[in-house]
Amino acid sequence: MKRIVILTGAGISAESGLKTFRDSDGLWEGYNIEDVATPQAWQRNPQLVQDFYNMRRKDVLAAQPNAAHYALAKLEEQFNVTIITQNIDDLHERAGSTNVVHLHGIITRSQSSINPELTYPIEGWELKMNEVCELGSPLRAHVVWFGEDVPMIEYAAKICADAELFILSGTSLAVYPAAGLIHYVRSGVKKYIVDPNIPAVRRLTNVVEIQTKATIGIPDLVEELMLNKY
Repeated sequence: MKRIVILTGAGISAESGLKTFRDSDGLWEGYNIEDVATPQAWQRNPQLVQDFYNMRRKDVLAAQPNAAHYALAKLEEQFNVTIITQNIDDLHERAGSTNVVHLHGIITRSQSSINPELTYPIEGWELKMNEVCELGSPLRAHVVWFGEDVPMIEYAAKICADAELFILSGTSLAVYPAAGLIHYVRSGVKKYIVDPNIPAVRRLTNVVEIQTKATIGIPDLVEELMLNKY
């Protein structure tokens, strides 16, 4: 089966009601990123950071997958599909996608605050400060903060290099290193960009721009690909 790789960003989750810090005011739910999404923030005020991610987790669990999520899951009926997402929610999985790479972690899991390889499922939405890992260290959200390494980036780059068709949706290509993944896709591979605001993609070939929101553009594209058995 043809290998399709999809890179998704915050825009696809925004259509399910989840806000992104890259809104016009530069804040994430009213917080400065430096206060809630950095290792330094955790050192200064771990309770504030924990509370912030607890509320984001509560929002994620209340949100529902949208038409774009469901359409991408449907692609698996005919293609070998890998979704690489910058999003920390689980909406792709809840829509039925079975092969999802989370570049920046997933908020429905926790991790040790001293060993990020130790991760655990979270029951419900609240993670408390007295919950600790097997090493005795407090648990935090399994999310890559600003200033931390992105452990899945090399794996994601290899996936992109093997793509036979590439789809980009919901990302402005402003956050690195994720923004550089599209450049690992081979020049001869067709690349679809589905977004109301098409990001600048210099020096790329075989690009098809679909300038509309994901809930409209993705289902239409998926229908076309499946009908033509691309």
